[in-house]
Amino acid sequence: MSYFEERNQKIIDAVIEKANKVCPGALALIGIYGSFMTGDFYEKSDLDLLILVNDDRGWQLASTFIQDDLQVGHDIYCTTWDYLQNEARYEHPNISKLMDARIVYCADEKYRNRLELLRKEAKDILEAPFSEKDYAKAERLLKEAEHCYTLAMTAELKSDVLEGAGGAIYYIENAIAMLNKQYFHYSVKRVYEELNAMQNRPDKLCDRIEDVVSATSVLSVQNHLSILMRETMEVFRRVRETVAVPKKAATEDTLSGTYEEMYSNWRSKMYLAAETGNRHLAFMSLISAKAMFSEIDGEVCIDRYDVLGGYDPQDLHKTAKAYDGVLEKYLQEYSKVGLQANHYSDIDAFARGYQAI
Repeated sequence: MSYFEERNQKIIDAVIEKANKVCPGALALIGIYGSFMTGDFYEKSDLDLLILVNDDRGWQLASTFIQDDLQVGHDIYCTTWDYLQNEARYEHPNISKLMDARIVYCADEKYRNRLELLRKEAKDILEAPFSEKDYAKAERLLKEAEHCYTLAMTAELKSDVLEGAGGAIYYIENAIAMLNKQYFHYSVKRVYEELNAMQNRPDKLCDRIEDVVSATSVLSVQNHLSILMRETMEVFRRVRETVAVPKKAATEDTLSGTYEEMYSNWRSKMYLAAETGNRHLAFMSLISAKAMFSEIDGEVCIDRYDVLGGYDPQDLHKTAKAYDGVLEKYLQEYSKVGLQANHYSDIDAFARGYQAI
């Protein structure tokens, strides 16, 4: 038995003995994961243990200490069944503790069976075809990366920029793993190796990450981080197209009332903004209109509309006319399905027509 095997066994035996003394029945099983499971350990590696406890008494087994002779720190953490149940839902890719831990002690076979059921639950998710739900999980992590990116791009202190960049990298790595329905088997030492083996990723993902962590100035960090973020988002857009729910055909039912709503909500505001010089009103009206066009485009087969392309802060009258052009073009969608915009000469005509229906 090597020194490390002997040392690790002493730690495991100590946990078992303490459990028998202070919380009998609370310890379900112990597993080894991390570098001593994958073979990546070196002389300063600590032992990563899955110490699965049945109830709160098991928290007494947790401990942290420093081994002076090797100058190695150890942390003995406990894990609950609820924690592993959450891991089995595969909401993030750091589930090697659940999936890969090699069981070295089991108080009762029923605990091993329960663990295997959780592993099967996660395995079934991982092996199922990639779906819109899977994309949504990955996208949630991408949103976290975008948040950290914003912090990095707006911070003034270099340390704050680096903190934001580090958060963005962390979430990008996790988001890419989720986009490929994989989890990380190894430690951060081998993350480039695992990322490079994934299909859906920026071509030079690890090079882009390395550019960020190698940058020496704030501007350089931000520039390289922007490239990494942009390329990652492009991969997400590509994958999104493969899992999108098929759009509905443009019909009277799917389009009816949309033109009138676009006219009602924003056309008058555009001309009011032009008359009063209110750029904010003009710009935010176009943003709202763009959101409606995007919502329709996400569900119905229509042409693409460049709603914001006509915005000119120096000429809001031109901007308003450009929005008229968008509305006029959108009327063609109505024509294609045999719809006509709902017009009345005055409010009395509306009242008569409305009541007659």
